[in-house]
Amino acid sequence: RFSLLLLNLEEYYFEQHTANHIINRDCKDERKFRGSLKICSKSIIFEPDDSVQPIIKIPLRDCISIKAPEDNEANNPFTRNTSGGISVVCSQVFLIKERNVIAPYKTVRGRTEHFFQLDVAGKVGDVVQTLHQLYRASCLDRMGDQAAMITAILQSRLARTSFDKNRFQSISETLHMECKAEMVTPLVTNPGHVCVSDANLYFQPLNGYPKPVVQITLQNVRRIYKRRHGLMPLGLELFCTENDLCSDIYLKFYNYQDRDEVYRLIAKYIENHIAEHTAESYVLQWQRGLISNYQYLLHLNNLADRSCNDLSQYPVFPWIIADYSSSVLDLTKPETFRDLSKPVGALNKERLDRLVTRYQEMPEPKFMYGSHYSSPGYVLFYLVRVAPEYMLCLQNGKFDHADRMFNSIAETWKNCLDGATDFKELIPEFYENDSSFLVNSLKLDLGKRQGGKMVEDVELPPWASG
Repeated sequence: RFSLLLLNLEEYYFEQHTANHIINRDCKDERKFRGSLKICSKSIIFEPDDSVQPIIKIPLRDCISIKAPEDNEANNPFTRNTSGGISVVCSQVFLIKERNVIAPYKTVRGRTEHFFQLDVAGKVGDVVQTLHQLYRASCLDRMGDQAAMITAILQSRLARTSFDKNRFQSISETLHMECKAEMVTPLVTNPGHVCVSDANLYFQPLNGYPKPVVQITLQNVRRIYKRRHGLMPLGLELFCTENDLCSDIYLKFYNYQDRDEVYRLIAKYIENHIAEHTAESYVLQWQRGLISNYQYLLHLNNLADRSCNDLSQYPVFPWIIADYSSSVLDLTKPETFRDLSKPVGALNKERLDRLVTRYQEMPEPKFMYGSHYSSPGYVLFYLVRVAPEYMLCLQNGKFDHADRMFNSIAETWKNCLDGATDFKELIPEFYENDSSFLVNSLKLDLGKRQGGKMVEDVELPPWASG
């Protein structure tokens, strides 16, 4: 049930320990739950083995005290043996996935004590020391200072570890390069070690999650792209297929020299890599009918540094149809289609005139549009029914208001035409065969609209009734 999406944005998961979570210690109603204690850069997370029980998340900034029992308390004959334990007193705790149901996080406010008894008692001192370090970081006033201290802790951990060569697929493999990097997935990154041999690319997460090693055979790599991540030239994305939306791995390095060297080592395994994967080559393939419109747009998005692993640079696909009210879609009428020569913000002349007038009257710095055509929030607006945990991660454990959800294609198109701040385009999923993102198959409780109607499946236009 645990995933990196339970962490805050820009938070790291460092280590885990098998433990018991004891509530109401030394009381008649004491309860004990077996599970896994996760130490993260901004929180403590306990995942019970029993899926009926909620995952416990304690923000470090809300901790009042973190300590191991004193020796005299552990040896007191009138108290239960608490060796190997860590006491955490906090003012707030979040309950997640109770009864294994994906839903907004429940917040429990008020002073509570949580006692975690580690299976390996000898690790208590190190864990408490780590938590004290991370707690001090969480208490710093400036976010930049917090990030700097956490980065220093992370880099220290990476420096004390290295790639395990026993993970090589063959004893005959030759090591070409090893460096530190982070594996990028939507909204989260996971630090670890990258290793390039003469046959494989390996990534070993520092925390061993979700598996000890990710391995990619270099001969299987079909495409490789240098990426900007966080506006810095530090990303590298590999595909083992020609036309798929999602890659096999996306890595973010700590300096561009490491990124460029890994790129050089891998690219030599791809024949004519530079010549085959240019915008001009894709245009030629598209003109000859060798690739579809969908594949062509997907390749252009890739060349523009867009990736499904980075929601801030997710692939953009345009609105094509402009008629969402007719019972029959007449493809012979020009007005059925959107004018692709204009951005969404210029499709409605009246709105454009208002925007231009506002722009002319605006003090410096001036801007035309108050929002972008793509953003993490817009992507998850469309995908919330199949990716609810991503929305909860982005919105601090909450879904958006029911009336702001993706409820109707026609309604969304109208907002994009008329809204003062809505200029969003579509995403690739609208042009794929899988329509699951339009259906609330997970039976999520996404809220009730003002008219009393629950948010369920997306309402399709009349011409899509068949």
